[in-house]
Amino acid sequence: MGKKRKHHAKPGPANAGAPPAGAADGAKAASAGASRPGAVPTDPFEVLADYERRSLAHVAGLPEQIDAPGLWRGVGYRLGSRRLASGFDEVVEILPMPPVTPVPGAHPWMIGVANIRGNLLPVVDLKQFLEGERTVLHESQRVLIVRQPGGDVAVTIDELYGQRSFVEEQQLPADDPSGAALTEGRYAHFVDRTFRLADHPWGVFSLDRLARTPEFRQAAA
Repeated sequence: MGKKRKHHAKPGPANAGAPPAGAADGAKAASAGASRPGAVPTDPFEVLADYERRSLAHVAGLPEQIDAPGLWRGVGYRLGSRRLASGFDEVVEILPMPPVTPVPGAHPWMIGVANIRGNLLPVVDLKQFLEGERTVLHESQRVLIVRQPGGDVAVTIDELYGQRSFVEEQQLPADDPSGAALTEGRYAHFVDRTFRLADHPWGVFSLDRLARTPEFRQAAA
């Protein structure tokens, strides 16, 4: 039997494991591009605006409504079974549910206080305040930060939908049953108008009026 020959791997270039020439410069360019126009937005409202722009591009007929007379835009969310929207000027920030410290003797709908970047903010269960039914908190819970006299306050929502736009043609008449259901009970004080969008009724909810309600202000101050 003949001897087996040993095959030795040929040594490669000394810089075989190094990144290709210019890769570092490319990475720097990509990093720099993140701050240029067209980069992925990080601000909550820019995220919502970017989401709607991309959504509108795939919906026939809607791009023409962007500058339509009577156009209203805001943040869409769900409270219980109700789909609501509030103006961008009423929402300071949108955040995940922060850790909360309970406040002894507070109203049942006053969940407690949270430390938001060094500021103590009251956290209110908005659905319980309006309906008397406590919100079941979950991992994807969001809160809307609302400005009120004397300081901001966080209110819980059940689901965040993103930016929503309505035009006059979508507004529901006052006697429409589906719109009337959005203004039952305490909601009647805060829902100004109702619209129909994609087969769902929506109510425009005034967070500014909520923040000026005496009962809400006293507990959330």
